[in-house]
Amino acid sequence: MDTILLIKAAIMGIVEGLTEFLPVSSTGHLILTGSLLGMTDDKSKVFDIAIQTGAILAVIIVYWQRIAGAISGFSSSARARRFVFNVAIGFLPAALVGFFVYKAIKAYLFNAPVVAAAFIVGGVIIWWVERRAKPVVRIQEIDDMSGLDALKVGLVQCLGMIPGTSRSGSTIIGGMLLGLSRKAATDFSFFLAIPTLIAAGSYSLWKERALLSMADFPLFAVGFVVSFLSAWLCIRWLLRYISTHDFVVFAWYRIAFGLVVLATWYTGTVVWAD
Repeated sequence: MDTILLIKAAIMGIVEGLTEFLPVSSTGHLILTGSLLGMTDDKSKVFDIAIQTGAILAVIIVYWQRIAGAISGFSSSARARRFVFNVAIGFLPAALVGFFVYKAIKAYLFNAPVVAAAFIVGGVIIWWVERRAKPVVRIQEIDDMSGLDALKVGLVQCLGMIPGTSRSGSTIIGGMLLGLSRKAATDFSFFLAIPTLIAAGSYSLWKERALLSMADFPLFAVGFVVSFLSAWLCIRWLLRYISTHDFVVFAWYRIAFGLVVLATWYTGTVVWAD
């Protein structure tokens, strides 16, 4: 396979891994990067979704003890069962919305003005959440969450389907607005990502399987591995970062990036098309 194409796959993997779990929208960044690299065909769109599984593997590795404990203790521990059920409940809204309306979202919302507006509005919301009077935190740890709390966060996660919004941004900031601590909201966002992104990646690969062949394996393998490594580093960094920092820097970044989206669309530098 062409070495240049493998380098492009590695670049896309880095972008996916670094942006998937930050409140900055991996979709918007992948669209921009893919356009600049000339990776805009149907196969490239499948590639973008497929390499998310590398980022998910990073979450599983970082939280392996908690995940293994929930699996092994499911039959004997009420804490483990509550954790599994909460993740399942939180995943359900995205599964239903994705199944019934994601095609319409891609058809009508996947354009530069919507992406830019989502970046900018999301940045303003993050800035407001972080600058408002200190809220009352009801839930310090994810074990304190009820099924209703999980459902509410799951409903907020659906906003992340709007391109430019950010799935992680929706769940983390939405969770904080619902009374979760910054750590609890971030942890639950990571756990919700596991079934959500695995389902999206599996569905995309199955649906578009006719576009793929064994000759594509090196391309997807490079993207997967690099996405995993960059996501692993990003997750570990973010968990340390939130212990002493807020998300205001991401708010300003989103606003600036939204302006970049508008500029690249207006000048025709990037083809923001489905």
